[in-house]
Amino acid sequence: MRPRTLYRYGLFTLLLVLLAMFLVWPIVLTVRGGFVDTQGELTLRYVLDVFKDPLSLQGLVNSLLIAACTTVLCLTMTLPLASLATRYEFPGKALLTSLVLVPLILPPFVGAIGVRALLGRFGALNTLLMDLGVLDASQPGIDFLGGAVGGRFWGVVVMEALHLYPILFLNITAAMANLDPTLDEAAENLGAGRWRRFWRISFPLILPGVFAGSTIVFIWSFTELGTPLMFDYYTVTPVQVFWGIQEVESSPQPYALTVVMLTVAVLIYLAGKFVFGGKACQMQSKASVGSVMTRLTGVRALGAVLLFTVLIGVAILPHAGVVLSSFSVDGAWYRSVLPSAFTVGHYERALSHPMAVGSIQNSLVYAVSAMLICIVGGLAISYLTVRAKVRGGWLLDSLAMLPLAVPGIVMAFGYVAMTLHWPFDQLARLFDADGSTDVASIFRVTGNNPNPIMFLIIAYAVRRLPYVVRSVSAGLQQTSVQLEEAALNLGASTMTAIRRVVLPLVMANLIAGGILTFSFAMLEVSDSLILAQKQEHYPITKAIFDLFNRLGDGPYIASAMGVWGMGLLMVTLVGAGMLMGKRMGVIFRV
Repeated sequence: MRPRTLYRYGLFTLLLVLLAMFLVWPIVLTVRGGFVDTQGELTLRYVLDVFKDPLSLQGLVNSLLIAACTTVLCLTMTLPLASLATRYEFPGKALLTSLVLVPLILPPFVGAIGVRALLGRFGALNTLLMDLGVLDASQPGIDFLGGAVGGRFWGVVVMEALHLYPILFLNITAAMANLDPTLDEAAENLGAGRWRRFWRISFPLILPGVFAGSTIVFIWSFTELGTPLMFDYYTVTPVQVFWGIQEVESSPQPYALTVVMLTVAVLIYLAGKFVFGGKACQMQSKASVGSVMTRLTGVRALGAVLLFTVLIGVAILPHAGVVLSSFSVDGAWYRSVLPSAFTVGHYERALSHPMAVGSIQNSLVYAVSAMLICIVGGLAISYLTVRAKVRGGWLLDSLAMLPLAVPGIVMAFGYVAMTLHWPFDQLARLFDADGSTDVASIFRVTGNNPNPIMFLIIAYAVRRLPYVVRSVSAGLQQTSVQLEEAALNLGASTMTAIRRVVLPLVMANLIAGGILTFSFAMLEVSDSLILAQKQEHYPITKAIFDLFNRLGDGPYIASAMGVWGMGLLMVTLVGAGMLMGKRMGVIFRV
């Protein structure tokens, strides 16, 4: 075997081992915990108890309903928008299609702060209705967010849909861009109308993109933890798993709940990828003829602009609510459409509050570390699977994409399970026995003196690895291998060829994937809420959640921190979009 081949398969083996340890093993431990009792014997009792317990069963049903409603709502919003964006030209199209992606800059659980300020009993909407005479000003307003199966349920659905619809939009527009326009033209020549052509020709051809995006949206909303917590909607499986984290050392029940959630998510993933998606019609080849955009004028152009504007306006309302809350004087946004007094004091306190300042510093360390791991690992995986084409590369690629199908809360729970099993529990005991308690704490995320820094960084990196792999793979697929082969034929080593030829060619993709990894790691929710148990280790999202639930100025400081997060993601997403252009959608594709 040549040295070059030996190095490639050595790297391939190393990557497989690391993914097996920090991706597969946590999942295995979680599944095992749901089927093993306290005596170490296999049993189905705990999983069956999930379906026997009315509260657990109701939580599962509510989670599925939230996911289904969120996915349907996203499809309803994105199909007409994607069709307009790919087939027609109209005034302001470039700006509007960019603004459609704005909701990605704010986690829905932060946006819930703004929604509660807008839709509370004494919030902006109720006050506006009172000022207009629609409601009696002497009575409390409508409880839009109240009721176990009413406002809170739909509040969660709407918040998640407004956050996730850009993922579907990116997938569907990418699929529509690859349609061969001659098929539509042939149907039109045969007398088929616009709607018939769409449902009989275009829609079947874009189904792979529709199901790819819908699968991610469904799994994401099914396992979302932060938004139900912020809406005080606790009868959902992710929140029940979150509350059960304190019982993980003594009861298998939280494991069983997590196993059920993982099973449902995997089944949905497989159905979307192989069952429904597999039935989609496939073109023999990509479009060889560029489609001609139809320019809309007059009323039609106005209608297209209004459709985009209304959706963007509704989508940014939670963001506007967060911004207004961050500038509102304590108690000044009560029974008023807008805050009656403004201040920048919350931003100043956020810069001096120990929890806020410490959490920002922690998140920067965690996110930068995770980004560097993803850049190195993602480049290696993409090179081995796309360029080197090593045998078994499909396995490496599949494992790298697995975090898209596995819920984040399952992965976080798996890391908790890792610290309770070999080798980490043994290492912790060993260092405790030697008196090195600070070192021992590195291997714990629960119990006394936990220090989850290592596991938070690993969790962030594993969860966001698909972004870098997809981004770099897309770049490698679009660059010729001949330049690298020429360098090798001239005597350059593999590392020199990669450093001098491959890296410059895919640098834009690598940077785009890296900044997306950094920005989403900075605002990661599930891993942060579950793994960070002590204030000194809080990342920014855990600090926002903790501050929001405190009396006094806590919610206002949380809003200020949320605005910082919005600004960060806005800059990084714009940068990634400029670097990748229309290829941005491949990052969010299963």
